[in-house]
Amino acid sequence: MSTRYDAIVVGGGIGGSALAAVLARMGKRILLLEKSQIYEDRVRGEWIAPWGVKEVQRVGLYDLLRSAGGHHLARHITYDETRDPAMAEAAPLPLGMFVPEVPGPLCIGHPHHCQTLFDEAERSGAKALRGVIVMKIVPGAAPSVTYRHDGQEHEAVAPLIVGADGRLSAAREAAHIALHQDKPHHWFAGMLVEGADNWSDDLQAIGTEGDFAFLAFPQGKGRVRVYGGYALDQRKRFSGEDGPRKFLDAFAMQSCPQNRYLVEGRPAGPLFSYFNNDSWTDEPYAPGMVLIGDAAGWNDPIVGLGLSITYRDVRIVSDILKDIADWSRVNFSPYGEERRERMRRLRFAAGLQAALDMEFGDAAKEKRRRYHEAAAKDMSVGLHGFAVMAGPETAPPDIFTPQHRARVLGE
Repeated sequence: MSTRYDAIVVGGGIGGSALAAVLARMGKRILLLEKSQIYEDRVRGEWIAPWGVKEVQRVGLYDLLRSAGGHHLARHITYDETRDPAMAEAAPLPLGMFVPEVPGPLCIGHPHHCQTLFDEAERSGAKALRGVIVMKIVPGAAPSVTYRHDGQEHEAVAPLIVGADGRLSAAREAAHIALHQDKPHHWFAGMLVEGADNWSDDLQAIGTEGDFAFLAFPQGKGRVRVYGGYALDQRKRFSGEDGPRKFLDAFAMQSCPQNRYLVEGRPAGPLFSYFNNDSWTDEPYAPGMVLIGDAAGWNDPIVGLGLSITYRDVRIVSDILKDIADWSRVNFSPYGEERRERMRRLRFAAGLQAALDMEFGDAAKEKRRRYHEAAAKDMSVGLHGFAVMAGPETAPPDIFTPQHRARVLGE
């Protein structure tokens, strides 16, 4: 027997659960299907840029995340082997300057974030199931999902299927939506650290020294999510049982005295390494199907915009749906057009950031020195960073051109 819903959301991570909650609050009958029984630390998705926080506010989930322990960061420091650390620390960037009514980026642990939204979707009226094995997804004129739950097979039908099932999306494959990817630029590793009690809870930082670059985003109460970038030919640099310790030791930098608090910390979760690259879809929708979050393509994690991208997806898709009674006849082309340009701009910004922060050696060091000097004299040189924090649409179009890249990198 088939059960009918207004929409079936495949994937109960942050994007799927957030959208299910928003649609259920509209009074719609929503089925939310999640494979995992327990959300695990996947070393991503804990920092929301100010423009992403604005999207969280617009979909009505901000108070929920704050009550769940989400906290704002107020200051940013860029360290570098070409800069005096005392000078860098004397002029931190205030993070409340980018988006009105947003005091700065919002941080919340990924597994807890997922669980909070999944519970909210259920509380809002969605039928939310865990431990689900999706067996078949049929988009098109008569969308349906066949799945197994508690040992029994079920079929659900709806005028719309939402694919929110991540990078290896079965929904995307079922809809024959092509995924494009660029070439990896470097390795990126991440881990949660605890015991870093002297790292300020409101301070995020990045920096490059020698053959390693780092990012640090505090989660509160002495816990800091740290990332490190290193060259593609160092694939096994942090492998083995002592990998987490070697990873933390790599944060010991003369150019960033604060990092000693991270080195003194303890691993509080797994250490994962992965390629840094971008992926995108030309049209994140098909008849009877729309994709959100990583299922629709992702940005290079170097700029940390996965959650911001996802929350904008949730906002745009829900805005389109709330004004349409018949969800079998939805025109998602405005969403596709906005997302295509958004991801193009963010691809550019991430590529520029990678060329600055994640390349090593004397030539790269000199390139960063020139960049920091130029940006101090002319703020337009760093406008790609403004796009990361305030939103890609806030920077002039000519920022996302080869001419601007050449100007920034001194090519």
